[in-house]
Amino acid sequence: MANESRPCPCDIGDRFDYGGRGQEVQVEHIKAYVCKPSASTDKAVIVIHDIFGWQLPNTRYIADMLTTNGYIAICPDFFVGQGAWKPSNDWGTFDEWVKTRNAGKIDKEVGVVLKYLRDQCGAKKIGVIGFCWGGAAVQHLMLKNPHLKAGVSLYGVISRFDDKSNLLHPTFFIFGEKDDIIPLEQVTSLEQKLKQNCKVDYEVKIYPGQTHGFVHRKREDINPQDKPYIEEGRKDMINWLNKYL
Repeated sequence: MANESRPCPCDIGDRFDYGGRGQEVQVEHIKAYVCKPSASTDKAVIVIHDIFGWQLPNTRYIADMLTTNGYIAICPDFFVGQGAWKPSNDWGTFDEWVKTRNAGKIDKEVGVVLKYLRDQCGAKKIGVIGFCWGGAAVQHLMLKNPHLKAGVSLYGVISRFDDKSNLLHPTFFIFGEKDDIIPLEQVTSLEQKLKQNCKVDYEVKIYPGQTHGFVHRKREDINPQDKPYIEEGRKDMINWLNKYL
């Protein structure tokens, strides 16, 4: 686990030099990045960002990847104007910073985004994916929100399953074997709770040798040894959404 001077060793990784193929829109009180496929579709995916916020090029790259696979993708600013974490920030202040950005208190924003997707984009089948902070948000939504069809939680800090694990929707959990933030014993405990209590489809998968953030914060072209796992994680994410949306 992290040392005290750096309570969340969340490395921004390989920041992608990527502009994005979508556009920024205003959805009521929320700014959002939206990308739509050329062919019309009634399937959409909400992309929940990590601590580095909705404008991180890496996250927009994944949103555009979803669009390439036929989905409307939207990445809203779930910090709602509060600043994203910057790599230059003092990690000693992280605990205080994250207290004002609770991954379990995004229901109002999700409601606004769902309405936008249904009314403005014609979406009927809507799923959600999230990274790190957003992965924890996916866990929260899969336990609570009846309007989503499926979810993929990518290295979401396991905080939502202390007292319940009765997921409402099929959920895929992606973890890295060498994640400094999420110890493997927590992943094992999560699996045991899901096995005991969960009535819907789920899968928990650990990717060998991978660190926190590997699916969206690592560039496969400069991490050749990790390339198979980065590609596998992205493919697994798409396959899960294809299966349940």
